[in-house]
Parts: sequence; structure tokens; C-alpha cells
Amino acid sequence: MSYIKHKSEESLEDYLETILILSKRLPAVRSIDIANELSFSKPSVSVAMKNLRNKHYITVSEEGHIALTAAGKDIAESVYEKHTVLSDWLIYLGVDRETAIADACKMEHDISPESFRAIKKYVHSIM
Repeated sequence: MSYIKHKSEESLEDYLETILILSKRLPAVRSIDIANELSFSKPSVSVAMKNLRNKHYITVSEEGHIALTAAGKDIAESVYEKHTVLSDWLIYLGVDRETAIADACKMEHDISPESFRAIKKYVHSIM
């Protein structure tokens, strides 16, 4: 069984994760905040926000404030947890922090639920 996702799914997950992270730092998240955080163009972010809105993962207020729906938050939190656990594990193994974070970002999209559960269990037992 393959767990590898299409690039478009990975991209949407990255946007949701970024919205989650920004919502913890900022009083309100706007498209420009996402564009700045990811170093993406405003038009690219605008297209992505339309896709996320159409999939009911986000809502956008009249003021342009972006909020995760329950479904969007579930995905964002899952991706963020994978990213955190995997990067912490790689750092623990001696991988340079910057490399560990970059690698975790790639791994978080493709790892099977079974493998992630096993790694998470192991990481929590040693840390």
C-alpha cells in the first residue's frame, strides 16, 4: 500500500500547517503573512487559499483573516505533530538542526501511519 501523496496534497498540507503555526504567533492570519512565511508569491497563496476554502479547510473573513475549520485543523495538527516528532528524532540522532527540519518536512508527507506511530512511540520513550 502506497502512502506517497501528490505534490498538490503536500502543498495543501504545508499551507494548513503554516496557518496553524502563524495562528499561534499572530492575532490574525492573512494571505500576506503566509506568503512571507513561505517565501511564496501573493498570487500563489491566493490560489491555494481558494483551493483550501473550496475544500472547506479554511474560512476567510471579510477582513481577509484566515481561520482553519475543524477539518483543516485536524490535518494541520497531524502534519505539525509529524514534523515536530521527526525533526526532534533526527536532531537526537545527531543530524544538524537545519537539515533535520528540512528532512522532516519531506518525510512528514510520505510516512505511513504505522511507521509514524512506531517512531513516535520510540521517540517518546527516549526523550
